[in-house]
Amino acid sequence: MEPTLTAILLGIVEGLTEFVPVSSTGHLILASEVFGYDSAEWAMFNVVIQLGAILAVVVLYWRTFWGAAVGALRLDPVSLRFIRNILLAFLPSAVLGLLLKDYIDILLGSPSVVGWALIIGGIAILGIEKVAKPGADEGVAYLPLKQVIGVGLAQCLSMIPGVSRSGATIMGALAMGVGRKTAAEFSFFLAVPTMIGASTLELIDASEEGFALTGTVGWSEIAIGFAVSFVVAIAVIKAFVGYVSRHGFAPFAWYRIVAGGAAVIWLAMR
Repeated sequence: MEPTLTAILLGIVEGLTEFVPVSSTGHLILASEVFGYDSAEWAMFNVVIQLGAILAVVVLYWRTFWGAAVGALRLDPVSLRFIRNILLAFLPSAVLGLLLKDYIDILLGSPSVVGWALIIGGIAILGIEKVAKPGADEGVAYLPLKQVIGVGLAQCLSMIPGVSRSGATIMGALAMGVGRKTAAEFSFFLAVPTMIGASTLELIDASEEGFALTGTVGWSEIAIGFAVSFVVAIAVIKAFVGYVSRHGFAPFAWYRIVAGGAAVIWLAMR
């Protein structure tokens, strides 16, 4: 496939899947199998386009982030609680990510793990949707520490490709009684330090290994993928909160089960 077209398609995949509970990493891994491109050549590309999706959160919620920063300087208690909750939820995955990076890299090379994780995750979402009793949407700053730490621990499950970072955090929050809108926004905000940290670690490792852009994947492809993932992610984030507030997460669960089942069957028949 022509590199520019591949960059556009992967940017769309990243933007569509980063903030909904279907696993962006899992979809990018499966995309390499379906489209037949060399995933090693596109490794740097996949890291950078995630930052495009993260930029979409910063742009859409810039007033929230700016208000928290200014409020923290003024020692406003609500702003300080907001920042505290984000950092505390980020901490478990940051520590485990550093400790288990080699094992995570091994899992990232296994498309079959993605397929089964999609299926199991879809079943888990259906189960949580059935029994969870979401509370009122009071906002991220007002979440108690027990729920904050629980969401942070749930995010650690997303180190398994195919689990979905947003899926783990949102469903973990719902299981602990957090309102749907607050759960989704907490997942968005938590993505910022999590994905920046993960991407920075990957870029450092790549530079230490002497990684260089290939002739196939250059800065133009990276720029295209970044821009596409940014634009698509903005559209997805705007639609996602309103959609799940009205309809819940079951449609995403069924998508996971169907997509995961198709992936497992297809990989077994190759």
